[in-house]
Amino acid sequence: MQSFRLPSFYFIIRLLREICKTLNPKYTPPSRSYLSDTLIPSWYDIEKANVISELKDVSKLAITSDGWTSLCQDHYLTVTVHYTSQGSVKQKVLHTRAVYQSQTGEVVAEEISDILEEFEIEPSKIVAVTVDNAGNMDVAIKKLQILKIGCFAHTLNLAAQKIYKIACIDKWAARIRAVVVWFKRSSLSKTVLTEKQQLLGKPSTTSLILDVKTRWNSLYLMIERLMEQFPAIQAAALVPRLRKAITKDNLDRLKDEDFHKDEEFVQLMRVLYTSTLCVSSSIKEKVWENLFQRYQNDDIQAFLHEATAIDPRFKGRSVSDETWDRLRRKAIESNVRPTTGLSVKMTDTERQEKEESEGEDEKMEETIAPLHIKRSALEELFSEEDRELRLRIQKKNLSLTLSDQVDLEVEPYKSLPPIPMAEDPVMWWWEKRDDLPLLTTIATSYLCAQASSTPSERVFSTAGSTISQERSRLLPEKANMLIFLQKNG
Repeated sequence: MQSFRLPSFYFIIRLLREICKTLNPKYTPPSRSYLSDTLIPSWYDIEKANVISELKDVSKLAITSDGWTSLCQDHYLTVTVHYTSQGSVKQKVLHTRAVYQSQTGEVVAEEISDILEEFEIEPSKIVAVTVDNAGNMDVAIKKLQILKIGCFAHTLNLAAQKIYKIACIDKWAARIRAVVVWFKRSSLSKTVLTEKQQLLGKPSTTSLILDVKTRWNSLYLMIERLMEQFPAIQAAALVPRLRKAITKDNLDRLKDEDFHKDEEFVQLMRVLYTSTLCVSSSIKEKVWENLFQRYQNDDIQAFLHEATAIDPRFKGRSVSDETWDRLRRKAIESNVRPTTGLSVKMTDTERQEKEESEGEDEKMEETIAPLHIKRSALEELFSEEDRELRLRIQKKNLSLTLSDQVDLEVEPYKSLPPIPMAEDPVMWWWEKRDDLPLLTTIATSYLCAQASSTPSERVFSTAGSTISQERSRLLPEKANMLIFLQKNG
């Protein structure tokens, strides 16, 4: 039987050229150099201008940043930006820049600053930056004077690695690991295991997982997979042609009580696996001790407490009066109009005199324009009454100080019931923007902040596919363009 061989890439290109020529002889496909040197840069310039234009209208945003080394040993720094728009969180990849200097904190700060300047992002707009726990990132973010949020995924991973330091778990995991290693290294054992999986109705394409100590969740996944495939493993271990090899490697030390421990471990660690730290005493103590040391900065604690209060999913939790007071002050500060010189301390009399001097009533009359939408007969009949009602409401709101208006929003917000975890808090605030306009202004500045730096890391997956072995000579400038277009297109 003749083996099937896939056509080469160049054969496919030639075939496509022939097809194009047959369909339209006058059409000339773009050459590689024209595509690389003209079309892609032009497309990139247009998309970049669109991103810059879009970001100009954003009042508050957050960024993430991380480093990556390609297979050519070129080091790259990626910066992503996150913001809210019309009830959803938007994300843009700004730059995947090749760097050729030692990545000290000062150098990283300069690189991030250059990227922000390139996209015309004012530092005052940035509420927080989420990065990993590397020392150079700490120095860089301090130099940039931006609030740094440590990547929770990295932090949780470092804290959960303390599990390996528990002696009883380490010894028990070693016995499990020996079984997994043996089944993965032996071709005969793989064949027998597949047979038993098919007989027992287990997925035959499912392989065992070996843990990696730098990733705590791999231990959980290894144990979980072992429990799932335990009947097939047990049946395979009884096969005579494998039994001798198992005895030789001392794998018979794995006892039934170890599998009972597996069940308990999976039930226990499933909660930690979903990032909810509600675990038993010994493991919880190890993990919590490490996590507690990582959130001691007063600014970060204040930011996280305020973000918890402003998130409608968590506002029912214990929130201190001090946190609510800070949110009130921020709501007032963010809604003060610098162009009018409106002061928070302005009295009602001063406000009234200012409004009268500027002819506020006339301006208000002019701003209440008729709605250009189809109205019902009842709305048409009482249109004048509705107009007067809106005017009275606006006058009533203007008679209140900004501080009073904030209080009138905070108290109703606190009384509202929390929303389910499955609901989108950004969309919730978007729908409440008319009822709670002042709080909505500051809510967006908290909800755009990222808990993890994984958005930057996801870019590296695209980068790895772009700077592949077949395109290892791709210039960093072209790589940045391709990644930018792929992620923002």
